[in-house]
Amino acid sequence: MYKFLFISLLFTSILVGQSQDEKMLKKIYNSALTNSKCYSWLDDLSNDIGSRLSGSTGAAKAVIYTKAQLETLGLDRVYLQEVMVPHWVRGEKEVAYILINNKKITVPICALGGSIATPKKGVTAEVIEVHSLKEVAELGTEKIKGKIVFYNRPMDNAQIETMNAYGGAVDQRSGAGAASKYGAVATIVRSMNLRLDDFPHTGAQRYGDIPKEQYIPTAAISTNAAELLSKMLKQNPNLKFYLKQSCQTLEDVLSYNVIGEIKGSETPEKIMVVGGHLDSWDLGDGSQDDGAGVVQSMEVLNIFKNLGYKPKNTIRVVLFMNEENGAKGGKKYEEISKQNNENHIFALESDAGGFTPRGFTFQSDEVNLAKVQSWKPLFEPYLIQSFTKGEAGTDISPLTSKNIVKADLFPDSQRYFDYHHAANDKFDAVNKRELELGAATMASLIYLFDQYGIE
Repeated sequence: MYKFLFISLLFTSILVGQSQDEKMLKKIYNSALTNSKCYSWLDDLSNDIGSRLSGSTGAAKAVIYTKAQLETLGLDRVYLQEVMVPHWVRGEKEVAYILINNKKITVPICALGGSIATPKKGVTAEVIEVHSLKEVAELGTEKIKGKIVFYNRPMDNAQIETMNAYGGAVDQRSGAGAASKYGAVATIVRSMNLRLDDFPHTGAQRYGDIPKEQYIPTAAISTNAAELLSKMLKQNPNLKFYLKQSCQTLEDVLSYNVIGEIKGSETPEKIMVVGGHLDSWDLGDGSQDDGAGVVQSMEVLNIFKNLGYKPKNTIRVVLFMNEENGAKGGKKYEEISKQNNENHIFALESDAGGFTPRGFTFQSDEVNLAKVQSWKPLFEPYLIQSFTKGEAGTDISPLTSKNIVKADLFPDSQRYFDYHHAANDKFDAVNKRELELGAATMASLIYLFDQYGIE
């Protein structure tokens, strides 16, 4: 009889807990969809400030703006954390064209982040098309020397999860170092994009272990132009390509992570982080990557303040600087956290665009993953159904604590690479309701971890 009574009480307590959580999630979603600030914040970041490449005036303005906005929320603490960041500048707009039969066919290109400039008069050379870094090594100096290497392996359209398609192609973006070893004079890379369009997509590239005097210029070419160049090479393998760009790397610049927090009411020494990266590439205004993640993370704290929710643990929003070309912000945050002996139990990042949320990926042990998956029924009314194991995002990846769970918001990814690192990554590419749903989904997960902790 006592055993039956115990089980009945336990079952009742679970139902009561679920009922309370269901009510709280409903309040969170209602607040996000009716009383949020994230879309207006994004409007300001995108349209008033614009691109925010590390070291730029835009990045500096974004630091001042987001700090001021966090201060309006009545948080317990808002502050800046110093971090030295790279300062690469694009310079004049790049120029490229295909030379064939004394005709010039202009094509859209953009320098890849960290690339060196061409000579002032540009580079003109024959082109050799390849589909992998391995192929460059197989061709060797005899066929590569004096030519422009054209990396043209598309993202795999058969991949349903587009992040996997991106991961399967993005190594080409750092192919300049491999090509330089065999005497190439430059490289061009097919843009990391699933659709055919005229927007070249930039992104960070690295030269690897070659000495600086062997660096060669490298640029991305739009997918339409890549298709055209490949077709023309089949017709005329001896055609030439002209490339001119004036980018350069300047001295590192002092910048900041922007941090705001609500102090925990019961265990303030336990810290939960939610964040995105404040910097963006310079071609568009960085609305999807990662203005959306920044304002969603800020909105999590705004939701809790609007609802009068007093968290048990300290909740800290961190707007990381320099994710795009160095990840210095995430590394600095971890460095300072270790110096202060801080205990992080949970970290959540949004850096996959402001599209409709589908769920989360978790870097976690099996016990905590099972715990998280037991919360799925709470999210199903909001069509959030994907709770899977995965790796943490770039900015929270360096975080270490004795016991920590890390998560990434997982939005619908089908259109993300239409905008990623391109000139069309602008405010009008973000849907207000989808952005707000993402913020609510993040706040809901933070709430549940605050209530029930980690194992």
